[in-house]
Amino acid sequence: MKAATITLALAAALAATVPVLAAEQGTTGIVTGINRLNGTVAIKRVPNGTVGANAPADTEEYKVKDSAMIEEVHAGDRVTFQTSDGGGTKTIIKLDRQK
Repeated sequence: MKAATITLALAAALAATVPVLAAEQGTTGIVTGINRLNGTVAIKRVPNGTVGANAPADTEEYKVKDSAMIEEVHAGDRVTFQTSDGGGTKTIIKLDRQK
């Protein structure tokens, strides 16, 4: 019985930290499309480093936390961004255009 209690407590603690762990830190990409009506932006990820540099980059569409974030970027801009995966939807919580 004690092992079951410990297991349940551990599972609850892990479930509470999953949203924090799901946030990506400083991903780099190129904006391929913007839909201001839906508040979404499509970004093609740029591989970091040399490992897998020849692998094709994937393009994903993300919701934005605040629609004002996408007013400063245009298709073709290189950006760094952070996402949060809440409720099965990837949402950009920080978006910066690189100069």
